[in-house]
Amino acid sequence: MPNKLIDIKNISKSFDDNLVLDDLNLYIRENEFLTLLGPSGCGKTTLLRILGGFEKPDQGRILFQGKDITDLAPNKRQLNTVFQKYALFTHMTIAENIAFGLKIKKKSKSYIQDKIRYALKLVNLDGFENRYPDSLSGGQQQRIAIARAIVNEPKVLLLDEPLGALDLKLRQDMQYELIRLKNELGITFIYVTHDQEEALTMSDTIVVMNQGYIQQIGTPEDIYNEPQNAFVADFIGESNILPAIMVQDKLVQILGTNFPCVDTGFGKNEPVDAVIRPEDIDLVKPEDGIMEGVVTHLIFKGVHYEMEVTAHNFEWLVHSTDMFPVGTKVGIKVDPFDIQIMKKPESEDEEAAAADE
Repeated sequence: MPNKLIDIKNISKSFDDNLVLDDLNLYIRENEFLTLLGPSGCGKTTLLRILGGFEKPDQGRILFQGKDITDLAPNKRQLNTVFQKYALFTHMTIAENIAFGLKIKKKSKSYIQDKIRYALKLVNLDGFENRYPDSLSGGQQQRIAIARAIVNEPKVLLLDEPLGALDLKLRQDMQYELIRLKNELGITFIYVTHDQEEALTMSDTIVVMNQGYIQQIGTPEDIYNEPQNAFVADFIGESNILPAIMVQDKLVQILGTNFPCVDTGFGKNEPVDAVIRPEDIDLVKPEDGIMEGVVTHLIFKGVHYEMEVTAHNFEWLVHSTDMFPVGTKVGIKVDPFDIQIMKKPESEDEEAAAADE
């Protein structure tokens, strides 16, 4: 297992009495692609700025390879930041932009030239030395911003929603480009986004945040398939989140109907939430299902049909490669392994405590 590189200890931050980060703890490993994911205002960008040295926490410490860097200036850290707007100097050539930090460090001309060639080759922009930023596309500007960061040989690259200004196709292309760069460079990427699909595609580890708290930490598969609370289940992809009762081990009552499941360890007749992903619902003949319903909405999504099925006064969201016209009576079946049972948290504090465990 890779070594711990960064240790974030008890970080809190407020702006104008508005608490943005609340006693947050997190560690980051060497050569990890870690994504801070959450809605606007959840604290993810503030945490990234604290890591980069652009904000000071109200309390807590940042340790890098065991050394306290909380009060170090940004240029004294082995972490470089790539911002959403790239922050390129429009009056400078691409070569001058990439060389900017190296000149401040008083590196030799030959060293700088070697680094410029290396960085441009790495981001697939050989021959762009004498171009200016305004002549480049958004994706090319983003790659130049990354090149400018990596010539400083950081151990960590901090990326603050760097793909947010790009169109969908270019954004998808750049996701694979960033994964390639991370693997070739062998350094740690800490990436901020509110885009769930982007996080699931690129990350080794996802940290889901909301209202200054960490809600869950895990691999993309863990986050998607095993959400720890209703916020994560609802925020990551689409879900049916239903109030339920855990009748006994491996049996849950959803909307008055018993469904076999695989979860154990809950109290008898304990109120819980049941999470079922739309793609995990099978629509069958009414007599073959556990619950009967009727199709009320139908949309063709290209790779599947998206349907709403009204059953027991609940609108079930269903994704299926089979099409059932509106008005069709159907049965609902769910494999026991595809029902995720979650305890009902009593408060935000309980959710945060559960995520930290």
